[in-house]
Parts: sequence; structure tokens; C-alpha cells
Amino acid sequence: MSGTSSVQRFVLWVLGWIERYRYIKFGIVGASGTVVNLVMLHIGHEYLFNAIEASYKKPYLSLALAISLATLNNFTWNRLWTWSDRVRTLEAEEGVQPVSLRLLGMEFGQYVTASAFGSTLQYVLTLLLSGSMDYRLANIVAIIAASVSNFLANDRWTFKRHKD
Repeated sequence: MSGTSSVQRFVLWVLGWIERYRYIKFGIVGASGTVVNLVMLHIGHEYLFNAIEASYKKPYLSLALAISLATLNNFTWNRLWTWSDRVRTLEAEEGVQPVSLRLLGMEFGQYVTASAFGSTLQYVLTLLLSGSMDYRLANIVAIIAASVSNFLANDRWTFKRHKD
């Protein structure tokens, strides 16, 4: 029984440690977005757009779909978890119910705008690198390169700290 409580204490300690570091939470959300991105890239390139993309050997449409769905995934989880404290503060300042469509739309617009540079960087790097390596590996390299700029832009603009 003591082994279980030790494991539980360790898990709670790890969760508490992660909770204190926003960039780690951002990285975990980004990892989930990477999974969404890679799965959709594969499904799109191999199945959905196979007839169109096969002749080009480049994943143009499936890459756009993959980036779009990963962006939606990441926005949702970053809003609900990574920057949830700032979202709650902003909602309290605005005096809105837990979900305001205007506020949600504004945040999503800012998130997409702030992430646009990273998404463009990811798209271009993936296409450039896919000429010399597998397109999935090229996509992973590009995602890593874009992650730092995405974090900084969203931390300082989309989910910026509000005055107390």
C-alpha cells in the first residue's frame, strides 16, 4: 500500500512541477498538436488528397489541413490549460460569462495571427526539407524551429498578462 501512496505522491509532485512552468505546458500542448499534425498530414497525403498530391510528391493540401487542425487543437488546449489563469483574469475584467463568443473569437484571431509566422516558417521549412528527407521528419524539424516564436508571440500578445 505504501508503494501506491509513494507513486501517487510522485505523480502529484510531477503534476505540480509542470503546473508551475508555462513553457512546459506549452510544450505538452505542442506535442499533442504535433500528433494531430502528423496524423492529419499522413491521412491527407496518403488518402484524402492522394490523387492530387501524388503527382507532385509534395504534401501541399494535406500540410495546410494538418497545420490548420493542429492550430485549432493547440489554441483550445493552450486557452484551457497553459494560459487559463490569464483567460480567467481577462474574463473577470470583461465581466463575461465563462465563454464569451466575442472574447473567444478575439483570442482565436490573435492566436492565429501570432502563430502565423511560426506556421509559415513550418510550412516553408517542411517543403524545403522534404526534398532531402522524408516529409514527416521534415515536418518535425520545422515544428521545433517554429515553437519558440509561437510561445513568445502568444505569451506576450494573445494571452498577455493583464494588470491586477
